[in-house]
Amino acid sequence: MKTAHDLVTEAKTRIHEIQPQDADAAIRDAAVLIDVREADEYHAGHIPGAVHIPRGLLEFKLSNDPELSARDQKLVLYCKTSGRAALAAQSLQEMGYLHVLSIQGGFDAWCEADKPVDKPSLPPLD
Repeated sequence: MKTAHDLVTEAKTRIHEIQPQDADAAIRDAAVLIDVREADEYHAGHIPGAVHIPRGLLEFKLSNDPELSARDQKLVLYCKTSGRAALAAQSLQEMGYLHVLSIQGGFDAWCEADKPVDKPSLPPLD
């Protein structure tokens, strides 16, 4: 029986991961940067320009959104440490997406590299 770790390790042998220092160029070149974390994680801070599509809804959202359904567009994915993004990237490749990248180390590695983070601010409570 496989564990979640086994599935992630296997997925990482089948996908393309990029280092955080190489991610800026890939993000600029991508049609969409997708944050596959949960809503609370995304709202606590995310990579600028990221679209939030939780891992559990990703395949359904991309299948049902005409702007996201083109299989030849370039996609960059990330999660907290890269496990969920690896599984998501593998799934999208299986769906026929041709250009899917995952950021190695995820959002944690992005932050450790001292890269910019968007943190939504709460409206004043006046």
